[in-house]
Amino acid sequence: MIKKKLYKESFNKLKNYCENEDFKGWDPYDGLNSQLFQAVPYISKNRFFRLVWIQLFKRSPINLRKITGVKKGYNSKGLGLFLTGYCNLYKTDTRQEYIDKIILISEKLIEIKAKGYSGACWGYNFDWQARAFFQPKGTPTVVATSFIAESLLQAYHITNNKTYLETAISSTEFILKDLNRTYDKEGNYTLSYSPLDKTAVFNAGLLGGKLLTLIYEQTQEKRLLDEAQKIMIFVCNYQQKNGAWAYGTLPFHQWIDNFHTGFNLECLYQYQRVSNDNQFNSNISLGMQYYLKTFFTQEGVSKYYNNKTYPIDIHAPAQLIVTLKKMKILNIHQELADKVLNWTIDNMQSSKGYFYYQKRKRVSSKIPYIRWAQAWMFYAFTFYLLENK
Repeated sequence: MIKKKLYKESFNKLKNYCENEDFKGWDPYDGLNSQLFQAVPYISKNRFFRLVWIQLFKRSPINLRKITGVKKGYNSKGLGLFLTGYCNLYKTDTRQEYIDKIILISEKLIEIKAKGYSGACWGYNFDWQARAFFQPKGTPTVVATSFIAESLLQAYHITNNKTYLETAISSTEFILKDLNRTYDKEGNYTLSYSPLDKTAVFNAGLLGGKLLTLIYEQTQEKRLLDEAQKIMIFVCNYQQKNGAWAYGTLPFHQWIDNFHTGFNLECLYQYQRVSNDNQFNSNISLGMQYYLKTFFTQEGVSKYYNNKTYPIDIHAPAQLIVTLKKMKILNIHQELADKVLNWTIDNMQSSKGYFYYQKRKRVSSKIPYIRWAQAWMFYAFTFYLLENK
C-alpha cells in the first residue's frame, strides 16, 4: 500500500494548490481563448488554423498561454469533479469546511449552466475545434453534463438542498431531447457529444446512459432506464472480441485508449447495479480483463494506448482508481492501485502540489491544467480515501 504519510502529503499539497487557485486554471484545449488568435479574424474563423492552433497549445511543453492572452477560468466539468471530491471527503470526515466547499461549488455550477436547452446542461469555457465538428464556447456536452449532474446528486444527499436534486433531474431532458442519436437496426442507439454534432462516441453515449440510470434511482421513472438500456446494448455490440472498445465509429476514431475504457466499464457497471439487468456481465468481465492487462505495467506505469505507452497522461491513473472504486473492486486490486499511485506521485507531481499533464519520452508537458490534471487527481484521491479511511 501507499505509505500513509506519502499519501497525505501528496493529497494535501494538491488540495492546497487547487484551493489557492480558487479552482480556476488553464486547459489543454483552451488555445482558442487566446486574445492574439482572436485578433486575426481570417485565421480565427478558419477550421484548419483552429485545429493547428489547438494542437500547438495542447502538445507544446512550453505554456504559450501567458504570452498569447489566455486567461485562467472556471471549467464546469472540473468543478463537477471537485464537487464530487469534496462530497467524498465529507463522507470520511464531516468537517464544516467541506460543507462550505460543497455549497460554494454547487452554487457556481448552477450559476454557469447553459441557457436555452430542454434541461440543465454544461459546456466548456472555450471554443473547441475537433476533426469532426466545431464547438463554440459554452456549448453543452453529454460528458460535462453527466459528471456535473452526478456531483449535484451527491451534494443533494449531503445538504438536502432540493435545488441540487431538481437541477440534476432536469438534465435528463437535455440528454433525451437535445442530443442527436445514431441508431442500429433494432432501435438501440448512442448519443452525440453535443447538440451540434452527430458523432457516435461510445464513452459519451455510456456516460449519458449512466446519468439516466442514476436519475432513475432517484425518481423511479422507468423510461429513463429503458433509454439507458438501449444505449448500453448499442455500445456493447461494438465491443471487440478481446474486450476492447475503439473510441467511436468514425474512421479516425479507431484508437483504443486507457481512460475511456475505464469510463465504459464504470458506466456499464452502474447501469447493472441500479437496474439488476445482468445481461452485460460478460461484457464487463471481458472488458475489465482487457483493461487491467493492457494498460498498466508491473512498475505502475499507466499506458495511454493499447499499443504504446507514451504519452503517459495523468487522466489514466486517476481513472483507474475511480473505476476500481465505483465497481467495488478496489480492495481486490489494491496492490495495482498502490503501484500506480506511487509511480504517479513520484513521477508526475510538482513540488508545488499540482500534477503534470503528460510525461513523454523526451520532453514532458508540466503545465498545471486545472480540469484535466488537478481536478481528476483530486477526484481520484478522494475515492482512494473513501476506500482506505
